[in-house]
Amino acid sequence: MKRATKGIALTIPDNRLFAAIDLPAAFGLLTRLPVPVDGAKATARGAAAVWAYPVVGMVIGGVQALALAVLLWLGVPAAITAALVLALGIVLTGAMHEDGLADTADGLWGGWDKARRLAIMKDSHIGTYGVIALALALLLRWLGLVAIAGIGGSALALIVIGGLSRASMVGVMAALPHARDTGLSRSVGRPAPPGAWVAIGLGAGLAVVTGYWALIVLAALVALACAFIARAKIGGQTGDILGAVQQLTEIALLVAIASTLG
Repeated sequence: MKRATKGIALTIPDNRLFAAIDLPAAFGLLTRLPVPVDGAKATARGAAAVWAYPVVGMVIGGVQALALAVLLWLGVPAAITAALVLALGIVLTGAMHEDGLADTADGLWGGWDKARRLAIMKDSHIGTYGVIALALALLLRWLGLVAIAGIGGSALALIVIGGLSRASMVGVMAALPHARDTGLSRSVGRPAPPGAWVAIGLGAGLAVVTGYWALIVLAALVALACAFIARAKIGGQTGDILGAVQQLTEIALLVAIASTLG
């Protein structure tokens, strides 16, 4: 994930679990929404703000769900509606997670050792693995959204997916060490267990209360698989790895929901 972060460059320890700056900082980092962020305070919080990541995902999912409902109400065909909703999500996040997925695919499967893999992931150019990964990811996400749109839409499903996919990022972020000494993930820092558990609890809690509790297990399995591969290939996590975790979790959850609708 190669992206300007509105002044967030260093992490200063902060023992508070919650802070008023956390939500704006999370939105400023994970979206393109014009949210005012106090760079100094956000920097001081660092990884302590990760508890808010699932909230950001829920908001993005909510916006997508609203767009889906409006488009279907206007009579837009399900396939076109799904494409527009997918595009909206990409615009809201600035394609940062898609970028992470592409870089991860290129690096982990295009290099023969840790140093080369990390170098490829840092390169701004996209390779064959990255193109294929993006194409398949977009296709699967679109098909999942088509299935959801085909039954009139499910606002709760998209909101739950948004929250769980960001909670999965936090889980991997907390479980694995940094694979390199620089980069976005390193600059944010590694979250302490309390903050990580709050993030996981928020994502999982929404899934439970909305009846999508089975998605928690699937999200955990995807995150575990991604963490295992990242640890084996580069010895830890990077911002690109976290972006790939979000994308793969979202795909798995969309496929699961689409399968139950079929």
